[in-house]
Amino acid sequence: MKTKQMVLMAMFVAIAVAGSAFISFPAGIARAYPIQHAINVMAAVLFGPGPAVLIAFLTGVVRVMTGTGSLLAFPGGMIGAFLAGILYLKFGKLWLAAVGEIIGTGIIASLIAVPYARILMGTEAAAFFFMPPFLVSSISGAVLGVILVSRLMKSKATQLLY
Repeated sequence: MKTKQMVLMAMFVAIAVAGSAFISFPAGIARAYPIQHAINVMAAVLFGPGPAVLIAFLTGVVRVMTGTGSLLAFPGGMIGAFLAGILYLKFGKLWLAAVGEIIGTGIIASLIAVPYARILMGTEAAAFFFMPPFLVSSISGAVLGVILVSRLMKSKATQLLY
């Protein structure tokens, strides 16, 4: 991994952490933090699935350590980033990266969150308790990520990444 890529990945982590501290909105019983999902889509497209998962993991670590996130940041962010990266890598379609983020976080991670919350957080929740807020957050963030990364690609700014 090149130094330039590591610095850009660290910037993505910083943007995700800072953005989640300031940008959120009510989503039913929870709050939606769309910046993490936007970063996941952007990282998946610009760096690939491995670095996108690493960015999501490090963002989760910083958010949990600073008290701005919960342990649910790990499965949500990492699964969404992985699926977004895999779908973009396989098909090269920006919209599929967004679909991967939405399915990975909004559906798969929300289902994994049930036993995860029970074991690690001591919270009893029904199977679909997490799905509505996860879906609202991941859909809004994925749309934002698609808009941002498509603008970056049109401006040729992505050429500076490599």
